[in-house]
Amino acid sequence: MTPPRPAPPQSVPVYRAAQLVATDGANMGDAVSFADELLLDDVYVLSYGADPQRLSLLASGTSSFEIAPDTEIGKPGALLHLDCALTFMTPDGQTTDAIMMVEVDENNDAEDVYIVPLSALSSKSEYRLVGIDTTNVHHKLAQVACVSFTRGTHITMASGQQRRIEDLKIGDLILTRGEGAKAVRWIGQSTMRAVGEFAPICITAGTLNNANDLIVSPDHRLFIYQREDHLGAGRAELLVKARHLVNGDTVRIQDGGFVDYFQLLFDAHHIIYAEGIAAESMLIDSRTMAVLPQELSDAMGDVILGHSDRRHEGLDVSEPLLNRPDAAELLRKASMR
Repeated sequence: MTPPRPAPPQSVPVYRAAQLVATDGANMGDAVSFADELLLDDVYVLSYGADPQRLSLLASGTSSFEIAPDTEIGKPGALLHLDCALTFMTPDGQTTDAIMMVEVDENNDAEDVYIVPLSALSSKSEYRLVGIDTTNVHHKLAQVACVSFTRGTHITMASGQQRRIEDLKIGDLILTRGEGAKAVRWIGQSTMRAVGEFAPICITAGTLNNANDLIVSPDHRLFIYQREDHLGAGRAELLVKARHLVNGDTVRIQDGGFVDYFQLLFDAHHIIYAEGIAAESMLIDSRTMAVLPQELSDAMGDVILGHSDRRHEGLDVSEPLLNRPDAAELLRKASMR
């Protein structure tokens, strides 16, 4: 049996633990650390001038991850373990969630500790620790890793009908690119604060030849077929993350308030159509499995052929190639006849 191929890398913003230090409480003077060393009600402050860096990770097992080669921080190839999820409260009563990750060496000793803020941190604010969760940390990361559409998104049915995602039902037949009609296996739904890693990306009408705005999660990958290679990717078929197209104008971050996210799961990873744009469906791996209901997760098993065979492997466009304000416009032109 051919072993499953690794999922595409995912990057998350991180600070080194040493950059978030307790200024009040039992651990005063110490950096934020492992769950068993933390105490509730300690107050933390982010170091002045600290900026997050992107930690790129690959799923390497059911509970661990590997640092990917394109990372900005950490040692490529090193293992990462999820330690806990933390909840902080600011003086104005706002809560901020974060994930603690531990990089380990070949002897499984801690090499570095990272904090993944799920909303922006500021050196001008104090953060009181009000929650330490070692049970649901994988679920927290899965919520970030899942590709999601937002309420109101029109999905193309097998019949050609356009139906809002919130009106879909399990078993509905959806049009997929190149593989015809496929039945929806599961539909996930969650309401999140639209901040940080959960702030959706809006691709305004017309940007990629779409009739209406398409609003998706930041790491949602869009499929582009280039008739001419205006971008210089060297191939016709591309997968592009929505966050890499942000230009502050036609593609922008919708930060603030709340957002309803929906995930569409099929028996395989497919390219479907949302507001006329080809976009990926949910991909199951060790990062995203935790969002599934336990009975569905058990039924699907550890290796799901239609997800582990990585049928769209090699199509991802690297961020540097898209680091230009006209990237979306070039892709729009490249996809036109």
